[in-house]
Amino acid sequence: MYDEDDLAEIRESREEWEEETLDPVLDRYGERKDRFATVSNLEIDRLYDPTDVADLDYEEDLGNPGEFPYTRGPYPTMYRGRTWTMRQFAGFGTAEETNERFHFLVDEGQTGLSTAFDMPSLMGIDSDDPMADGEVGTEGVAVDTLRDMEILFDGIDVGEVSTSFTINPSAPVVFAMYVAIADQQGVPREELRGTLQNDMLKEFIAQKEWVIPPGPSLEVVTDTIEFAARETPKLKPVSVSGYHIREAGSTAVQELAFTLADGFAYVEDATDRGLDVDEFAPQLSFFFNSHNSIFEEVAKFRAARRIYARVMKEWYGAEDERSMQLKFHTQTAGQSLTAQQPMNNVVRVTIQALAGVLGGTQSLHTNSFDEALALPSEDAVRVALRTQQIIAEESGAADSADPLAGSFMVESLTDEVEEAAMAYIEEIREKGDGSVRDGVLAGIEDGYFHREIQDASYEYQSRVEDGEEVVVGVNEYEMDEDTRPELLHVDEGTQERQLARLSEVKAERDDDAVESALDDLRDAVEAGENVMPAVVTAVKAYATMGEIMGVFEAKHGGYRETVGPA
Repeated sequence: MYDEDDLAEIRESREEWEEETLDPVLDRYGERKDRFATVSNLEIDRLYDPTDVADLDYEEDLGNPGEFPYTRGPYPTMYRGRTWTMRQFAGFGTAEETNERFHFLVDEGQTGLSTAFDMPSLMGIDSDDPMADGEVGTEGVAVDTLRDMEILFDGIDVGEVSTSFTINPSAPVVFAMYVAIADQQGVPREELRGTLQNDMLKEFIAQKEWVIPPGPSLEVVTDTIEFAARETPKLKPVSVSGYHIREAGSTAVQELAFTLADGFAYVEDATDRGLDVDEFAPQLSFFFNSHNSIFEEVAKFRAARRIYARVMKEWYGAEDERSMQLKFHTQTAGQSLTAQQPMNNVVRVTIQALAGVLGGTQSLHTNSFDEALALPSEDAVRVALRTQQIIAEESGAADSADPLAGSFMVESLTDEVEEAAMAYIEEIREKGDGSVRDGVLAGIEDGYFHREIQDASYEYQSRVEDGEEVVVGVNEYEMDEDTRPELLHVDEGTQERQLARLSEVKAERDDDAVESALDDLRDAVEAGENVMPAVVTAVKAYATMGEIMGVFEAKHGGYRETVGPA
């Protein structure tokens, strides 16, 4: 981008500046710290100039928004066309309570729904299972049967709203329930919009929710990808999720690399099944964390798009431009929230949300300031949503596509993050003898990902404890008084009400139809067929979450009891 003579002049000018202007100030005053670094410990230089991006090729590395390699965003107009989807996470108690919160959020201006499930639902067990006692509805909504989903979407036209489901081992069941709701409402399946998280590889790397082993879990995820490509082309069957990898303690580079590696593993598994990459890749989506180091996060998002575009084209032969466009949801960093002085979290979330917007996210969840203490209250949720609305309507950040493009610092960081992430991806690929999928599975088996994340987490915590990393209100600027806000408390009668509804459904349903549907599912599992049509039939017969997931678990001998690799 720069002429060599111009670069030589800039280097000469830089040396003169350092000698004549900078050094006297350093000698007299010094700087606040000996070393400046991002949250992920990438060193930040004192000054960036064209020499830091001397190798940048505008057409090859940046291009224009909506054009390969999509560094500057997947759409030509970005937020000038329409803003990102404001998708606040919601779910607690029974389906009635969460339905009420859904309507509250829509009335407040939210443009997409996002569903949180309780732990029994996440783990594929029913509310009346002994393991569920005390957990029903406490950290998300309880969903046992299609009846709960009917109540959850009462008064909500699923043909008009985009809905995200944060669920993994039992995602195929929830997917089937959503399809069944569309069928009930008379909404054509091809009009359904939304996203399933459904990222099982990430579970074995970071979040640790599973029912069956990694290989079979991957097969079921591919079943959902295949089913969605043919039945629900506007719904994204997988949200490849770096968020939880970052929450487990990874760096930004590790988050990016491990997430993209998981995504490429799904691509390879689907193409090995015989699907054409352009048949399903446009439906893949991604989910990233946005942390406090605003420029590192922007660089991460931009590098993500560039890596994805190039790899999908060069490694997997994608030809449809939509297959090369990485589109992602962002959530602000839950692990950055502090129980101490929780109102400080409003500022943290604002910075993190701004980073997501400046980085070109397609949808955004802003955490509520009280989430380090409890499920968010309505007041806290409203502030979180208003944060997004103020950024969209008042800040000007949404008025230009990729507004930080050309910043010497941002472009340099984007290159640095890309290079480091690709080094990880190539290492994973080598572990699989040329297959990213096999490398990811091998890395899960031998504990590679756990070790990498554990080391990064330890290194960060050490910096916090040494005071090198300041956390306001925790290791600096502490206060003695109680600063806790009013908290949301889940009704203690939730479990009793949920058990009563489950018992009622079991009493009213056609047991022969349930058993027949479960038999068909067993046959599909044994035959290695795509399980989704059988799961849809089972949920329509009001088979329970636990009954359906029990079919998969029976095939693999109680894998959920394991604790994973050391």
